[in-house]
Amino acid sequence: MIMGNAIWQLIAQSDAVSKFVLLVLLGMSIACWTVFLYKLVLLRLKKRHMDKALDLIKAMRTLDDMLVVATQLHNTMPGYFLSKNLSFLKSMIELNKERGRTELSQQDFELFQQHMYQTVDDMVYSDEAYVPLLSTCAAVSPLLGLFGTVWGLVHSFVRISEKQSADIATVAPGIAEALITTLVGLIVAIPALIMFNYIQVRVRELEQHYNALADRVGFTIQRLLLK
Repeated sequence: MIMGNAIWQLIAQSDAVSKFVLLVLLGMSIACWTVFLYKLVLLRLKKRHMDKALDLIKAMRTLDDMLVVATQLHNTMPGYFLSKNLSFLKSMIELNKERGRTELSQQDFELFQQHMYQTVDDMVYSDEAYVPLLSTCAAVSPLLGLFGTVWGLVHSFVRISEKQSADIATVAPGIAEALITTLVGLIVAIPALIMFNYIQVRVRELEQHYNALADRVGFTIQRLLLK
């Protein structure tokens, strides 16, 4: 409690620039925690949906089975993947029927695969939205803290020159006031870096699930429709 009061007193005694730096760091910390908690909930929900989808597609044997799974997973990421790629497949089949063919050629299948993996890339890009903010804050906040410290030290030396005294009673409060920005910068940077790495690992796991789903769909389409 005493330590807490001392820190608040140091912040209150800081000049406008130091307070501005601390305010920016506070905003960065709030932004990081907001992004992290949002992504944490969202990625866990998506993983649950993907686990369910991967269980369901094990039983897929026909295109009708795929449509049933896509319907069951409506408004989920795997449901979006299946719906988008089945719509693309439908357009390819209709185009082939106009040409008098009922099956896909190897070129058609490669085009379908390319479309699937492009969809996977789009899904991963969506999962990574706002995540760079965490790495940016982890890199910038220590520098902001250092800037606040340098500014505070300059301010302290100016006060020392004004008072014409450099004893510990004069120097200590100014140095402590300056170092508080470095402390806050590290308090922001360390969790932000941990959050960034954790979210990146979760995104990579989801990407593997997306690729497994694409491989399973591609295998089924190849078996059913490839000429």
